[in-house]
Amino acid sequence: MVFFYTTVDESFIVYCGRDKHENEELIKYGWDEDVWFHVDKLSSAHVYLRLKDDMTLDDIPEQVLTDCAQLVKHNSIEGNKQNNVGVVYTMWSNLKKTGDMDVGQVGFYDQKAVRKITVAKRENEIVNR
Repeated sequence: MVFFYTTVDESFIVYCGRDKHENEELIKYGWDEDVWFHVDKLSSAHVYLRLKDDMTLDDIPEQVLTDCAQLVKHNSIEGNKQNNVGVVYTMWSNLKKTGDMDVGQVGFYDQKAVRKITVAKRENEIVNR
C-alpha cells in the first residue's frame, strides 16, 4: 500500500512505499515530474515528490525538500537511528532499472543529475505530521 504524506506546503503530493516490493511498483509507475528520494548507501523507502507544472529540482522549496528527506530517513531502519544521514534525490526519469537488479534496487542514467543533502537528525514534528 502506498502512503501519502502532507508536507509543510500542502499543494505538493508526497508518497512512498514501505518495502522493496512497493518500491518496485513505484519505480514502474512514476511520472516524469516525480522526484525520487532515498537514503544514500542504506536501505530505505522510496519517497516521491510530485512537482508542479514547469518546476525543476532547483524550484523545490527548502522546507518541502527537508520534509521529503526527513520522511526517507524516518523510513530507513538504519538511517533512522543515525545522525547526519545522506539523502540522494533525482528526477524519476533518471532512475535506471535493469533485469539483473534486486527488487526495489535502482541505478541512475546520469550520476551527475543526482543531488545529495544531509539530514542532521530526525525531526519528529515533520514525520508525525
